[in-house]
Amino acid sequence: MTDTPLTRSEAKDLTRRRLIRAALAILDEEGEAGLSTVKVAKAAGIAQSSFYVHFKDMQELLRVLADEGGERLFEAMRAARRKAREAPDDLERHRDTFRIPLVAICRHPELLRIQLRARYDPSSSLRDFAVATAAAHREHHAADLAALGYTADDERDRRRLEMIAEGINAATNALAMGHLEGRYPDLDEAADILTALSRGALRLLRSTSARTTPAEADVISEPPARS
Repeated sequence: MTDTPLTRSEAKDLTRRRLIRAALAILDEEGEAGLSTVKVAKAAGIAQSSFYVHFKDMQELLRVLADEGGERLFEAMRAARRKAREAPDDLERHRDTFRIPLVAICRHPELLRIQLRARYDPSSSLRDFAVATAAAHREHHAADLAALGYTADDERDRRRLEMIAEGINAATNALAMGHLEGRYPDLDEAADILTALSRGALRLLRSTSARTTPAEADVISEPPARS
């Protein structure tokens, strides 16, 4: 029994996926400086001219790499945060919400480096994409915090939730890079620190909210040290 031949659309999608995998492998091994249409096409086993059938240029390919990775990470983090909301006293579930992005960054760190450089470089063709991606992370995180019960009914509350989300995201990036540089070898320890930062910040919101009593503010506490 012979395999069913691929349709033209399926074959095109397969080639596109091969280019994406090849580019990601080169990026992981050599960094952005190692990328070229010639090298990516060769690694994918196609002619260089065929590269432009799928991507306008290398910048578009980089946007696709970051976008696809970001979508998968969003889905995993939203699922983890949903589980944490369902069991607010389960600290392991809370840690997972930070362990997941730490692992994702460490798996393909060059993607984060590219986005951070582009975000603060007005001349970068990826700048708008990087700024929009950072905003999406911030908004998703703030929405998840609000879903935990920290209402954002006025501008002050919304601003504070957004500041906490941005701060935790920045801390996540910093600790992941610290791990890659060898300063913080234990990712679980980094996840513990992020958990403590997050829960401490949320306690601050509760303690300064007119809608919350001091007793309610004490409900949240930092995670105990791991054994």
